[in-house]
Amino acid sequence: MTDKNSYLITQHRQLIVNSNLSIKAIIQDIHECSGPLEVLNELNNEGRAKFASLKKQVDEMEVLAQESTNDDRAEMLDEVKNHREQYTSTLAAFRKANVSCMLRIEKSNKEELFKATNEEGSVRQRQKKDKSGIVKMSSNVTEQLRSISRHLAETTQRSCNTLETLANSSSNVTAAQEELQSTGSVIQHSHKLLDKYGRREFSDKIILVFAFLFFLGCVGYIILKRTF
Repeated sequence: MTDKNSYLITQHRQLIVNSNLSIKAIIQDIHECSGPLEVLNELNNEGRAKFASLKKQVDEMEVLAQESTNDDRAEMLDEVKNHREQYTSTLAAFRKANVSCMLRIEKSNKEELFKATNEEGSVRQRQKKDKSGIVKMSSNVTEQLRSISRHLAETTQRSCNTLETLANSSSNVTAAQEELQSTGSVIQHSHKLLDKYGRREFSDKIILVFAFLFFLGCVGYIILKRTF
């Protein structure tokens, strides 16, 4: 093996190791990926590019092995065979990780869809309950308004009755006042008549006194005439 071939083989070995490490890292990312599907597609694109590069490096290493001397060729071809087997195993792991991730994403999507459906049902049920609550509240408000209206009507009726009572009372008071005024006039007239009768009685007493005195004078005059 020439120094150039040895250098190229060493370089390809390092590239193959790096590619394998990168692919394993991508497989691990796929295992940890929970979606969305776009992220998985990006990882797949990156993984396929790494696999293409790895295959190219293994193929080039096989060419270098064919160009090696007889002593190194068998060993190099065995190494290339191991890389190809590792390539196949890694590709299978890559595909398995993809299938697992896709199933996980599909399950997650179904759960989200089911959750969204349940939430939509809950929202509808909540809206229905809210609507029922609003209708009930509206009925309560309407009933309260009716009660207030009845109360106002009763209050108005009581006020009308009170006003009517006050009007009747006012009429009675007015009638009583007129009756009192009439009674007062009668009393005042009676008082005047009593005063008049009192004065007439006094006059009659004086007339009676004068008449009695006149009678006594007459009696005395008659007695005097008969005596003398």
